Amino acid sequence: MTKHNAPAKPNTDAAKYTEPGCAYCPPSVQACRQGEGELRGPGFCPSKIAADGIDDAWREYADPEVRRIAQESARVESEGYCRWTRVEEICQFAKKMGYAKIGIATCISFVDQANTLSRILESHGFEVASAACKHGGVAKERIDLRDDEKIRPGGHESMCNPVSQAELLNRAGCELNVVLGLCVGHDSLFFQFSEGLATTLVAKDRVLAHNPVGALNLAESYYSRVWGPEKPEKPPKLPREGRRG
Repeated sequence: MTKHNAPAKPNTDAAKYTEPGCAYCPPSVQACRQGEGELRGPGFCPSKIAADGIDDAWREYADPEVRRIAQESARVESEGYCRWTRVEEICQFAKKMGYAKIGIATCISFVDQANTLSRILESHGFEVASAACKHGGVAKERIDLRDDEKIRPGGHESMCNPVSQAELLNRAGCELNVVLGLCVGHDSLFFQFSEGLATTLVAKDRVLAHNPVGALNLAESYYSRVWGPEKPEKPPKLPREGRRG
């Protein structure tokens, strides 16, 4: 009697997912590190559910400038791995890219650090321009904030002005801009309007001495307040799309 192979089972995992969920990939898998995403990646792996998106993005690397940035970034990663501070990495990346002028977009509370950074960059032969967030002294009322929405109501309070920071550094001809402690959202606007490539040196966190990853590392203990009201009793192992119920 002729034997027939059993029909292949449908990939039910893949059917569950339409969006990538890399945050839920187990450390023991992370198949992309070995280039095995299509074989070993979980059902929510981008290699399985978003291959066309990966291909579309890959086309951007045909641009010589995009490819060069990717190459020099990888070289800095390799050469300075666990040896160079981020300040050193910025200097080396800028040198490899052949940049001559670097901008610093700083929070006004970081002006002392901006001065140190500016002098370090100059010591490596770069020209430097810098712009603090409060420059111009524009009152928050100009963006329709009420007095009770200020940090200290009852007097003048200058708005952070990231769009103008970007414009000043654009006009100065900065090829690489370094963000130093801009507020959440203000940094987003700066990135949006910066014509030069931009990178972050300091991410502001006034509570954690500008070490925001501390809230993630201690989310189950000292900083449990970061959780919202829908926190599950047990940490889910799958992205929301793949959970039952």
